Amino acid sequence: MALDWIRHDRLNHARSCVESLQIQAGSIHDAFRVPSLNAAAPPTFAISASFLNDIQRAQTDDLYGAAIDPSTGLVAELNVQGEAQQQLDVLCNTLMLRAFCGASNDAICAVASEEEPLPRSCADVMGYDVSANSLVGGNLVNSFRSGEYVAVFDPIDGSKNIDSSLPVGTVFGIYRRPEGGYASSVATDNKSSSDFDKRSYDLDGFLQRGTKMVAAGYCLYSATTVLVLTLGSGVHGFTLDPDRQIFLQTHPNMRVPDVGSLYSFNEANSRDYSEPVQKFLKNMKETGKMGGKKVTARYVGALVADVHNVLINGGIYGYPATRDNPNGKLRLLYESAPMAMIMEQAGGAGSTGYGRILDVLPPQPRRGKNKQDGGAASGDGGSSEEDEWNEEAGRGIHVRVPTFLGSVENVFELDQFHKYYGEEGG
Repeated sequence: MALDWIRHDRLNHARSCVESLQIQAGSIHDAFRVPSLNAAAPPTFAISASFLNDIQRAQTDDLYGAAIDPSTGLVAELNVQGEAQQQLDVLCNTLMLRAFCGASNDAICAVASEEEPLPRSCADVMGYDVSANSLVGGNLVNSFRSGEYVAVFDPIDGSKNIDSSLPVGTVFGIYRRPEGGYASSVATDNKSSSDFDKRSYDLDGFLQRGTKMVAAGYCLYSATTVLVLTLGSGVHGFTLDPDRQIFLQTHPNMRVPDVGSLYSFNEANSRDYSEPVQKFLKNMKETGKMGGKKVTARYVGALVADVHNVLINGGIYGYPATRDNPNGKLRLLYESAPMAMIMEQAGGAGSTGYGRILDVLPPQPRRGKNKQDGGAASGDGGSSEEDEWNEEAGRGIHVRVPTFLGSVENVFELDQFHKYYGEEGG
């Protein structure tokens, strides 16, 4: 019973944070220009006054009763990453999809999630028939396509921590869609009356460098529920007041110390780390210092929790490449890049060891396969070509990168070990 209550409470907090991301009419456009979110504000400043709505405490008994497996909390399937899904993975993915698409005044035209193999248009998410020959809801479909932004997110980071009552979180980023592109139906199972050329989609909005991101943030579900947000002009932290049912600004103008003593690595994997990372950790332990400060180890096993700790106290978080995972395990688009933007906006750094995370360009599908540029193939060949295109698109959406985040001097020190001991070019 106690475990069920904890899961229920986490779902409530996740629902509150997701609902806080529901965007009021036209406010996403205004939010990126609102000075009050880009400058210091009184501790009682409520997010709902500008970008985010007042929080209505979620009543989730219906979802809870239908979703929680009292024995394990697991869903009997794997996600696109090949990982076992927790019930909250599925629930929060649905909530995030609907929050970004259903309450954004059509500002968000498409979304990509860790739990989905490919991006989805918001018209598809909201249940409209997006086939080319459909007239039902046509104006709404076109309205969704006119959105200027796309959203990427990891609905629940660290879901393995749920049953241990450890912190978990949500990570998201928002990109402005390049002009001339639009989001059509993607990742839909309905293929009737719709050839590949009619269902092709523009990936340009998603497969951009992190430098093109216009907003990023995360929610941490722990002793308190904390929302950390950047709109490109500094970082601000907000804490959920469960009594008043709103997020209040409690951490204005967050800044990570230039150098810190905290390091957050999963040392159980240290033997599989690359030589530069092993030498960095060995040097740190032998000297007992990092950046001139006595080192302290902290590792929760959830990206949001560990990075938040580093953001507050200074130091370095690392998820390096290993023998089994030569690119690491963190996904660039909706984990590493949003966190790197937050860290840089707070005065820190985000690196792959060989360069800035925000400069990494996701793999681009071969343009010859994009049927927006030409006719569709037919028959079995067309289906095979479409499958190949989808595979390439998914590879770009879910690409992984080694990730190091934290105080600028600590990250610089790690980069120097890669410079002297790493393979040229990474």
